Amino acid sequence: MTSARVLMVAAGIVGAAGVALSATAAHRSDLTNLGVAANMLMFHAPALLTLSYVGGNKLRKIAGFVLLTGLALFAGDLLARSLFDVRLFPMAAPTGGLLLIAGWLGVAASALMDKKT
Repeated sequence: MTSARVLMVAAGIVGAAGVALSATAAHRSDLTNLGVAANMLMFHAPALLTLSYVGGNKLRKIAGFVLLTGLALFAGDLLARSLFDVRLFPMAAPTGGLLLIAGWLGVAASALMDKKT
């Protein structure tokens, strides 16, 4: 499976999860972290989809997977805390947040490196 296809599949799953978690959060006001996780998923699904279409240099592909990993850690840890009162592992959410920042910086750097943009 190509990296573009993996990112496209991930974008669909991330978007669907964001909608499902948003609906759950709307009906369960006691699960505050759930809404934050849903928002993060919804914000990043279009970015992953765009990266799957844009293609480009190797750094852009790596940045897409760094974003996906950061999103899984950040939103996954908030989801685990909210629904199961456990953490994925210590510092999972902050690590995910740092990976999200790094992924976005990678997207920016990939545009500077690309001769076509």
